[in-house]
Amino acid sequence: MTRRSRTYDWDARPLDPALLTRLPGIEIIRMIARGDLPAPSMAATLGMGLLLGEVEEGRVVFEGEPGDHVLNPLGTVHGGFAATLLDSAMGCAVHTMLPAGAGYGTVDLKVSFLRPILRDAGMVRVEGKVINAGRTLMLAEGRVVGRDDGKLYAHGTCTCFVQAGK
Repeated sequence: MTRRSRTYDWDARPLDPALLTRLPGIEIIRMIARGDLPAPSMAATLGMGLLLGEVEEGRVVFEGEPGDHVLNPLGTVHGGFAATLLDSAMGCAVHTMLPAGAGYGTVDLKVSFLRPILRDAGMVRVEGKVINAGRTLMLAEGRVVGRDDGKLYAHGTCTCFVQAGK
């Protein structure tokens, strides 16, 4: 039996709740992209991150690199990898639309897998974009595209509830 291991670390600085209630969502996402605030630990777990120049109101882009650590029993990349990237990108796109002190959560997530992501696919780009911004619900869509080959691997939509700030 051949065994492999994977280690990684993440920025475990505690978040300042007061800071999070003072800043609009887009500033929080930009601070995470710059490294001024720690990225969620899930980003390190899966090897994904926000692209600094790709954060704007209602839109963000992530990149992630699949590998042996995210394979399913068939030897292709597990669908949960793409689903998590999509949920993260779409959720962060919603976050960019929030006023200071507001929160959000995913109500539903739909993912369509269009082709398998292979372990050696290289970096994938995931764009999340808000397509309807209501007062209490926002709808976003996302696309997982190979950075080098331009292939569309998955498409998703999500609905997020918005909780007004206090």
